[in-house]
Amino acid sequence: MPDQYDRYDLPLDPPVRLVAAEVAAEAVAEAVADLDPLAAVRAPGDPATDVYLTGTVFLDIIFTGLDSAPVRGTESWARGMGSSPGGIANMATALARLGLRTSLAAGFGDDVYGDYCWDSLATGEGIDLTGSRRISGWHSPVTVSMAYEGERTMVSHGHEAPPPLDEAVPQCPPPARACVASLTAGGAGSAGAGRERWIATAAGNGSRIFADVGWDESGRWDLADLADLEHCEAFLPNAAEAMSYTHTACPRAAARKLAELVPLAVVTLGSEGAYAVDSATGETAEVPALVVETLDPTGAGDVFVAGFVTGTLAGWPLADRLAFASLTAALSVQEFGGSLSAPGWSEIAAWWQHAKAYERRYGFLDDLLPAGTRPGALRRAVPTIGFRRG
Repeated sequence: MPDQYDRYDLPLDPPVRLVAAEVAAEAVAEAVADLDPLAAVRAPGDPATDVYLTGTVFLDIIFTGLDSAPVRGTESWARGMGSSPGGIANMATALARLGLRTSLAAGFGDDVYGDYCWDSLATGEGIDLTGSRRISGWHSPVTVSMAYEGERTMVSHGHEAPPPLDEAVPQCPPPARACVASLTAGGAGSAGAGRERWIATAAGNGSRIFADVGWDESGRWDLADLADLEHCEAFLPNAAEAMSYTHTACPRAAARKLAELVPLAVVTLGSEGAYAVDSATGETAEVPALVVETLDPTGAGDVFVAGFVTGTLAGWPLADRLAFASLTAALSVQEFGGSLSAPGWSEIAAWWQHAKAYERRYGFLDDLLPAGTRPGALRRAVPTIGFRRG
């Protein structure tokens, strides 16, 4: 939806896209905006929350339209700029835009940045912030991202949020179909100990746990440090992380080794696609990546996980889940920003209208995008901190 970005000073003329702008017709957007991918599996008594997650929300300020990296001692002018909630908000937004009832627990500063992020997520994206809290005197973490040459450079600043003083603040996740966790190397006794408690609690209450992991700055790369894997249904590292933790030279071999520790191991392979091993059934699946020109890869991994969680909760076949996750990630890297770029069903439907003549692998989308889907308006947070709703 190029005009969306033009309205808020983001570029109007990005490189070749998966879908031509004219295909993304307004009628298509209205037909699928409120699509519920879990409609077929919902039943009385199900949890009100589909996915719960927790983490740090950043205010992301994204500069776009840079021809090259900034040069020391000079001033660079960007042709576009946008702001949006980032950090864990990237994942929460990606899930919500795919129609999952998403609950986020995070700390928000009581500054203007915190106001903007809270309003963007709660009002603009429809994310439940009941488990979140406002923190007096704590300023919001900030990331400045500069996108150029298909990559980005980021500078971040922030301080760790103080622990809750109010015992009424929820310490455990609400009942949910699933939780998404970012594992932290070190296990009990480290900074990850608190997260281990809520993950174990959630798993014990019947939530399905999906996990990714960050780069191990310590260099240990010891699977024993990821104690929370024992609670996880699926683990979704990228190829470099998977090979480092398993000490293998091949991402597919790494996936097979990880599948000995977790029921479902999914390794993203970058431009090669994704590979998965289901140890419960013995099934393996691999899908190639869609070939696109990347504007900004920020948040693509979060969008991939959100797509995979959506397909898993909906009960799709493994290969379709991988394909759908790869599609949503490919759509996201063609736009700037993390949560700003997360696609919804209108973008997916517009792409499928254009691609169905040649992308037979995605024929399962015909069953997900029926002609009579209930109409509704697109949910989008305003991608700037400067404009307020009247």
